[in-house]
Formats: sequence, structure tokens, C-alpha cells
Amino acid sequence: MALIKSLMASAMSLAMVAVAQAAVSPEQAAKLGQSLTPVGAEQAGSADGEIPAYSGGLTTPPAGYQAGSSMRADPFASEKTRLVIDGKNAAQYADKLTASTRELLKRYPSFHLDVYPTHRTVALPQRLLDNTRKNAIAARTTGEGLALENVLPGVPFPIPGSGYEAMWNHLLRYQGFAINSKYDSWNVDSSGNATLATTGDAYLEYPLFDPKRNDVAAAPEDIYFKTKLYYQGPARRAGEAILLVDGVNPLEKARRGWQYLPGQRRVKLAPDIAYDTPNPGSAGSSTYDDAWVFNGAMDRFDFKLVGKKEMYVPYNTYKLNYHAKAADITTPNHVNPDLMRWELHRVWVVEATLKPGKRHIYSKRTFYIDEDSWIALASDEYDARGQLYRGGFAHMAYSYDAQAPNSDNHMIYDFASGSYNITGVYGPYGGVKYIEPLSKAQWAPESLAGAGIR
Repeated sequence: MALIKSLMASAMSLAMVAVAQAAVSPEQAAKLGQSLTPVGAEQAGSADGEIPAYSGGLTTPPAGYQAGSSMRADPFASEKTRLVIDGKNAAQYADKLTASTRELLKRYPSFHLDVYPTHRTVALPQRLLDNTRKNAIAARTTGEGLALENVLPGVPFPIPGSGYEAMWNHLLRYQGFAINSKYDSWNVDSSGNATLATTGDAYLEYPLFDPKRNDVAAAPEDIYFKTKLYYQGPARRAGEAILLVDGVNPLEKARRGWQYLPGQRRVKLAPDIAYDTPNPGSAGSSTYDDAWVFNGAMDRFDFKLVGKKEMYVPYNTYKLNYHAKAADITTPNHVNPDLMRWELHRVWVVEATLKPGKRHIYSKRTFYIDEDSWIALASDEYDARGQLYRGGFAHMAYSYDAQAPNSDNHMIYDFASGSYNITGVYGPYGGVKYIEPLSKAQWAPESLAGAGIR
């Protein structure tokens, strides 16, 4: 019996050491606010000066912004491109381009990258920065990286030690507490025809960022993300509605989804709105977990932290996000490159490889996560043969009036079909609004029927 107790004690000690290694030491955490920014990005600029040192972000709205407006003026509207990358000079910059960006430059002579001066605009609320320092030494993943423990509102892992930790930083990225926007989703086929997939009214909430619970660590039963979508068009989809809920421990509480279809006039469970189920709103050119570049549980892939790279990525895309005419955006083959803004930024690279015995249409995925906002700005998706299949991009524009980066405008290219989908096109409808949270009754699945009947 004594021997058994001794072995059990040793096993528990080893387990505790293994858990403790998931966090960083106080000495490492002390780098936050020094050589590292409060969220874990490199404080210094790049060696060539193209990426500037972090100076606190964009804290003053530009002169053209009207206080209280959800249409945010572009603070860099007068800037000129410093570089244009196209098919002719792409090889010169290949190491700083995602595989999908290189493929677009190779396929389409009309595609190009207008590269502008880099601006590190993101500045999160101080309460989240304070919590991020605490998270660095206390937050942990459990369940082999699939769930969270002891995470306060802020960046969970500002000094990530694994691909899972970096991806959790993306999943729990700060975009505000409660958000609303009316938006369009467009599909553009290989012939260049643009079709309106949906017009929707979206409500997104991140309950962990409720200011009232700033000192409360996430519990296993807590929800970190909720979204409710009411479809208003086109006519064939008007009246549909979807509600999704994601928890910090998907091992114990998997994603819950509900759907309302006017023809059936009832709310039903929708467990398939996850993973690689084709998203009907993109005409099947994307999966549900492609939304926002990646969302949902991570249990079907092994996530490896490759390291950090300097990459040309969409950034400060005010011109695109707040453009009022969708027809100008949805040009044949690719989004209108004249409305895009690309900048050189440091990104964390995470490779996701399909686990043996798990099912997904992608065998491998590569994610590029911004060091300043922890938003996944781009991705490459590969099929079962290892061939490049799809590529995603998120268009981040910092809401300087709300201290919140936003990347709800995102898209995916399907290289197999030559089509693409762009969703979250909110410019025609007045932009992104930061609102009071919905009531508990409004988040009940039954509420979908009350608003969805036509």
C-alpha cells in the first residue's frame, strides 16, 4: 500500500510539473511591457525599419471621423503605396507571401498587392493588458491543448509555447464585448459572376470580456463566443436564422447550434454547423470552420507552432471594409485589389495537420496570426493529396473609437473551382456597431422563431 501511495504521489508530482510547464516563468513574463509589448508582440521594429517599433497603437481618431459614427474614416487615406507586388516580381518576395497569395499572383495577371507603410494600430483596453500579464504565468490548456484553465479576460498566452496556445489566442482575440452589423455575403464564380448569397443581421458576443467580470477566470462551463444571425435576403433565404455557442472546454461542452427555417416554422438543433460541413452561404466553397479564417474546436488537428515570420498581409483595410458599393469589391477572379491594403507585419505561423483517424476535407492548414492583435489574418488549406486547395484572408481594421480590432470582413478562395466568397461586407450598411449585450431571453434558441417567421 505504501508503495502504491508513493507511486501515485510521484505521478501526481509529474503531472503538476507538466501542467506548470504550460505557463511561462515570472522571468519570462517580466518581458511583457519591456522587450515585448503587453500582449506579447516584439516591441522593437524590424531590422530594416519597414516594421516600426510599437508605440502604443492608434489612440486618437483621425480628423475625418465623426464621434459616435460606425463608419470609421481611414486614418491613412492619403498614403501612397511604397511597393506593388504582381506576377512579374512575385518571386522576389515569395518568402514573405502566403502560399495562397503566391497562387493568386500566379493565376491572375490582374491581381496585385498594393503594399503601404506598416502601422501597428492595435491598442487594447488597459484592464485586458493587466490581465494578460497574469495569464502569462497562470493560464493553461487542458485536454492536450483543447480546453482552457485559469484564463482571465485578456490574451490567454502572450508568450505561446504551442500551436494550441497560439490558436486559443486567436479564438479569444479581443474584438469588443457585444457587436452588431448588417452585412452581405457574396459568391463570385469562375466566370466572374457575383451572386448575393445572404444579407444578414449579425450579433456577436464575447462573454468573457464583460467588464463586470474582469477579475473572474473562465470556468470550464463558461461560454467564450456567441453569434446569432438573422438572414434578410435574398428572398429564398429571408427569414432563416442561426444561433451558435462555443465554450472554453469543448471536451465537456461541445459547440451548440440551432437553426430556424421558415418553411418548417420551428427551431431545431443543428450540430452539423461546425468543422468541415460545407457552408451553404458560400455555395460550398468554404467550410463552417473557415469562417473568420478559423473557428470552433481544435480536436481534429495537431497544431504545431512553427515560429514567427515577417509577411505581407491584409492590414488596416479601412478602404475595403467601409466601402459602400459591393459591386466595386466583387470583381472577377479576386477581390478588387485597388481596394485592398497590404502591410508587412510579423505573424505567428501555426501548422495544423489532420490527426490519424479524424475526418476533415483538409489534410493540412497553415495559419498566420498577427502578433499585435492575435487575429488570424490568413490561411492556406490543403487537400488529401497535399495540394493547395483554398486560401483565407481576414481584413482587419482597428476600431479606434472602441479600442477593438475587427476582422468580421473575411473571405476564402477556392482554387479547385476558381471561385471565391467574401462575407461580412458591412460597408453598404453603416459599418460595425458596438452595442449593449442582448438579454438572456434574446440568446435563447426559441428567440430565433420570433424574429425569423415571414
